[in-house]
Amino acid sequence: MSMSPLIAVAGRTAVAGRVSRDAVAFAGRRYMESVLRGGGEPVVVTPQHITHDVALDLASRFDGLLLMGGPDVDPELYGQEPHPTTYGVDRFQDDFEIGLLRAVLEVGMPVLAVCRGIQLVNVAMGGTLIQHIDESGGPQHRPSAFPAGAEFAMHDVNVREGSKMHKALGTTTITGASFHHQGLDTLGDGLVAVGWSSDGLVEAVEHLDRWLLGVQWHPEDTAHEDPPHQSLYNAFVRAASLFNQMSRRA
Repeated sequence: MSMSPLIAVAGRTAVAGRVSRDAVAFAGRRYMESVLRGGGEPVVVTPQHITHDVALDLASRFDGLLLMGGPDVDPELYGQEPHPTTYGVDRFQDDFEIGLLRAVLEVGMPVLAVCRGIQLVNVAMGGTLIQHIDESGGPQHRPSAFPAGAEFAMHDVNVREGSKMHKALGTTTITGASFHHQGLDTLGDGLVAVGWSSDGLVEAVEHLDRWLLGVQWHPEDTAHEDPPHQSLYNAFVRAASLFNQMSRRA
């Protein structure tokens, strides 16, 4: 009987509460449920100071890496000063996720990167970000009171036919839940744009040589009722399962 592939979810740190009594490491339930529906077993990896050797040891225990949404990546990592709207920067978190990412890419493990995740991947590979998107005359990428207000805005994304992303989603046009004020500018090494919103903003990327897919929207927000979004998670888990099988044979 084959076992579910283990998906490392790069955790986030939240402040202490009355019950936890201390800061907690967490991952959003919607991400976890999307992985579970796809047949994977999600495991939260606690944010930590991480050397490359430690990251490689962690990577050896898993079959896939999921990078979640969250606050902005430190602009210093791509050579810029913070924009007045840049918020929630946590260099400790950035370094942890980049360390994990580089290790799993070295061993060829599949990666799915969502929202902040796609931005972090781009920066880790030498790309840059638009620190604040001008929405005038274009689709709404965030709620009007961002980061407060509604959970997300909705807009269409067009995906390149024949791309890995197209095959994972099963469609070239989707409507995604959007909650971001930054976007990709110069693409990092090895990344190719395969999805765009109507204003030309890059909404999806994939790696030329590895199973790495990144989306700017939040497929997990609607995956329970929208098959293409769950299909993306399913494809990710399938890739993780294949990686597991290949690793065992090696």
